[in-house]
Formats: sequence, C-alpha cells, structure tokens
Amino acid sequence: MVWPRMVRVVQRFEQPSVADPSAAAVEAFAEATRGGGELRGTRVAVTVGSRGIADLVAVVRGLVGELHRRGAEPFIVPAMGSHGGGTAEGQRAVLATLGVTEESVDAPIRSSMETVQVGTTEDGFPVLLDRLASAADHVLVVNRVKPHTEFAGPYQSGLLKMLLIGLGKHAGAIQYHAAATRIPFERLIRTAGRLVLDRVPILAGIAIIENAYDGTAEVVGVPPAEFFAAEERLLARAAAYMATVPFDGIDLLIIDEMGKNISGAGIDTNVIRRKHWADAAIGERLDPGAPKRIFVRDLTSETQGNAAGIGIADFTLRRLADKIDRHKTYTNTITATRPRGAVLPLVYDTDEEAILAAIASAGVVDPAQACIARIRNTLRLTRIEASENLLAGAHPGARIEVTGAGTGIRFDDEGMLTPDRLPV
Repeated sequence: MVWPRMVRVVQRFEQPSVADPSAAAVEAFAEATRGGGELRGTRVAVTVGSRGIADLVAVVRGLVGELHRRGAEPFIVPAMGSHGGGTAEGQRAVLATLGVTEESVDAPIRSSMETVQVGTTEDGFPVLLDRLASAADHVLVVNRVKPHTEFAGPYQSGLLKMLLIGLGKHAGAIQYHAAATRIPFERLIRTAGRLVLDRVPILAGIAIIENAYDGTAEVVGVPPAEFFAAEERLLARAAAYMATVPFDGIDLLIIDEMGKNISGAGIDTNVIRRKHWADAAIGERLDPGAPKRIFVRDLTSETQGNAAGIGIADFTLRRLADKIDRHKTYTNTITATRPRGAVLPLVYDTDEEAILAAIASAGVVDPAQACIARIRNTLRLTRIEASENLLAGAHPGARIEVTGAGTGIRFDDEGMLTPDRLPV
C-alpha cells in the first residue's frame, strides 16, 4: 500500500501567557471584590467544573489561600451538571482526575446532588441550585470562558453557564437542556442567569481564558453586576485565541484521543468545524471546510469512560469502544438532550483498517492522494501531522513550520499507528 507522505508541522501563535496563574487569580479576585465588604467568618462556596482547564489547581489554590487570608471559610463545590455519572462521589472523583483534591487546594470538597429551587423563569422553567452552595454566605464562580461546542450567541461556556448547568447539578442540567429545546439558549441564559444573580449571594466571578498553547492567557475578575457584559467581551477574546487545524480540504482527520477533560463534547466541534453532534451521524458538514471523515482512536484516562461526543466521529477503534462507561456516557448525552452524541461510529480493530475504510468512504480512489491530518486532541494543536498535499492550502496567516522530511504513514506489526500518540 502506498500512503501519502506525512510531515510534522509545528504551529506557532503570538499570544499572551500568564506567568503566575495563582497570583493572577488573587489579583483578579481583589479587583472583582473591591469594596465588597467583610468576609471574616463567612462560608464561601468555590465552584470547580469538570473541564481540564489550564492551571486549574493553581488558580483554585490561590483563591482559597486568599479567602483564608481574609478570614473566610472556603469549600469546593463540584459544579458539573450530570458528569461523574450524576452522583456525588462520581463528581468528587472527576475533580481528583483534574488534580483538585482537598490536599491540593487546601479546602474541603463538599459534593452533593441535592438542589433547591431559587425561583422560576418568566417562561415557567424552575431554576435549581446546589443545596450546599445555596446555604453558603457567598458563592465564588470559577470557570473558563470559551466558545461552546454547540450553542452560538453572546453567552456560551463561561460564568453564566456555570451558574446554571454547573451549579444546577444533574436535576438543573436536565431542566435547562430541556428548556433549550423550546426557547433560544440566549433567552434561557438571560432569564435564568439574572434570577440567580438577583437571589443568590454571588461574591464574584473568576474567568479563565486560555491561549492556543493550552495555557492561561488571562485571569479576569468579574463583579456580579457585570457578568453579562463582561462575558460577551471575554468570549470574543477567547474565540480569537483558539487554535484550529490550519488546513481546508481534509479527507480524513485522525484524532488520537478524546474526553470530557478536553471538551464538553469530547472533541471540540469549533476546532473540527462540525458544530453539531448530529452532523457526523447524518453525513452533513455545515462548514464546507470541515474534514470529510473523522477517526478518533482512544479515550483519555481523565474522562473515566465518559465518551459523550463519540457520535461526532465517523470511525473509531475497538480499544476505545471497550473503555466506554455506558452509564456515564448515556447519562451525559440524555441530560444534554443529544442522544446521538453516544452513538458509536464504525468500529475497527486496527488503525490501518479504520484509515482504509475512512479514505474509501470519503471518495478517495487512490490512498496515496488522500489529504490526511492527524492531531493529539482538539486541545493540543501546536504539533500536527499533515500530508504534503495539504501544505499549499494552509489557512492564510497560519504560522506553520515543517520539521523533518516526509514519510509515509507508519504502522507497527499489528496495524497500529506509530507512534501511538503525537507529542503534546
């Protein structure tokens, strides 16, 4: 078999980077709470979600340390909707995979799936909140701001989503996702978010924006009164920082790993340009520059078997399918009202079989002419493998450098790609 010649490509970006995320978080907190009153003796719930956010432990540890310094009693609340199988212990375990433990952040973790209703939106939807957070004197909302894998609009993944779907726990996530099938997501965020901000003692928001190197670009403190206006601005900055696969005309995109620690959909749809989970399943590519076929090879260990979003791919390996925790995956996709996200693509035992099938299904007659790109995951895009026939069509403005001579796709004796993972 003659394969296209593949080259290693390094993608470079000129973007800011925070040297000391912990100190930056403390500074952002001070700015957001300027003139905010006495904290001594108060209980402060600090939200931590399920995403693999850059420098998450350092940011949370810095905030907890500052709260202790001010005499407060901080505790961590897992704010992650239905993740961790929708159980309190499962959500505590998710935090541990991200490095967030009571020892690492110097604060107790209080995990519960119980909620209280804080009100009803004008459209008649109940607004739920974690019971432990609702009993605190203050809530400090910590989350990354970035484009959502499905929803568009001025408010996507960020502080407001954490207030609702994160702190709403499993029951709240069900309510909000169901509501989003009947009313625009932006209206839901505005009405439910405003209600929470009015009725819950939100101390501040700490927004983390990442750069294209999967590092921290900014840590921004946001007073509660500015959540809506600030998040819209921060989302635009986050979108500008995002890395992409810098080629059009890809017949096959190979992704070494997917998982909830990488993206809410396992595979960031903004990166692969398949915005909806259903696109892959029904063979539609709403973005003409999206890859014709996607082959995902494995799950990360951090995702703990949650393969929500696997339905985005067209092909996968037996080893990935065998690692899927159906309960966690089904719980997540049903809560999100996106059952197609759990639908298995075509499953093959070896990379070689999967790649041949994927190329054939993309309408490529001669494998040597296939346009192929390979990435580690949709969060790590500085190092890419690409077939030489893609280089001429690199995106305008993309800063890429070819490192080393081209070689054919390499398999070991068992038909698996070598190396098994691209470096990060």
